[in-house]
Amino acid sequence: MRLALPALIALAAVPALAQMPSAPPGSKSTASITAGTYTADPNHTQVVWTLNHMGFSPYTGIFGDVSGTLTLDPKNLSAATVSMTIPVAKVTTAGELSHHLLRPGKDGAKPDFFGASPADATFVSTRVVATGMTATITGNLTLNGVTKPVTLAATFYGAGKAPAMMGGKVNVGFSATADIKRSDFGLGFGVPVVSDNVHLAIAAAFQK
Repeated sequence: MRLALPALIALAAVPALAQMPSAPPGSKSTASITAGTYTADPNHTQVVWTLNHMGFSPYTGIFGDVSGTLTLDPKNLSAATVSMTIPVAKVTTAGELSHHLLRPGKDGAKPDFFGASPADATFVSTRVVATGMTATITGNLTLNGVTKPVTLAATFYGAGKAPAMMGGKVNVGFSATADIKRSDFGLGFGVPVVSDNVHLAIAAAFQK
């Protein structure tokens, strides 16, 4: 019976393998983009942040499980809007930093960073200027209870229809970068030993 179990598992996987496409379904062709409202795919949307750690090395963390919506018309890109919600409490880092970022202040004092129950961060676009495959997206970032204007440099990554085994929805994806100063958002602990400037690298995937 033990010998039969691996065989049964292999047989169960055969239908899924048969549905696997022979090539990536997404492409760089903007012709694959259709107008409408898209929802962020939380499993494939990330905000990666990097800062200079004491001049010794870059240090990187990730915000995942991002939600939001994108309204897009390829014939009128300047009218596009995007609204994203980022769960700060789910921040991921190496080692103990995640715990420090979410640690409450001692004896009622202000925490060093976000504290134990941080509010979600949000980004809401206010203007989109598109040129070919790239766009400048201006919007308001609310982080740690502070709202500041932020500009993203975005690039179209790909679009197409997902295979049936993944829901068969129309997908569109972008990458984007931005730089912010953490002290602007009340997160200046350790500046300037650890850099104030934080580089953001965003991978955003949306499903229609």
